[in-house]
Amino acid sequence: MAMPAAEIEALIRAALPDAHVTIEDLAGDGDHYAATVVSAAFRGLPRVKQHQIVYAALQGRMGGELHALALQTSAPE
Repeated sequence: MAMPAAEIEALIRAALPDAHVTIEDLAGDGDHYAATVVSAAFRGLPRVKQHQIVYAALQGRMGGELHALALQTSAPE
């Protein structure tokens, strides 16, 4: 079952309202995405923790509705 890019973005924005989110469908199948998330909430956090925050925002959809997500996170400069 595919997951629309807009839904991924909405889930991330709900958890990180200040985030600048860019979603790209890598394979055109709705299952393989790349996401870039920039949020002040990431400031001072290691990358692993930043990714955990984004995965938590997806509310368990990783591995089910969403098969693969290449993730890049950072705090604004």
